[in-house]
Amino acid sequence: MLQGQESLTFDDVAVDFTWEEWQLLAPMQKDLYRDVMLENYSNLVLIGYQACKPDMLSKLDRGESPWTMADEVHCWTRSSDAQIAVSLM
Repeated sequence: MLQGQESLTFDDVAVDFTWEEWQLLAPMQKDLYRDVMLENYSNLVLIGYQACKPDMLSKLDRGESPWTMADEVHCWTRSSDAQIAVSLM
């Protein structure tokens, strides 16, 4: 729970799926996800959230997947690099 004047961000209310998880969702589930994420963002804006609209939301707004396979590979590679760096320490 947020205390006092702590700011709420979109990341606090967003739900993220991996590329593999996204592929398992039915079209109606993807539509529901889009609707909920867009509503969450709209509600944040109503209470004064002043950050740019996340790229993922813009893609959902256009009916696209929230990310491309290239995005997933990039994230996986960065994550693997971090794991390797940690294990070398």
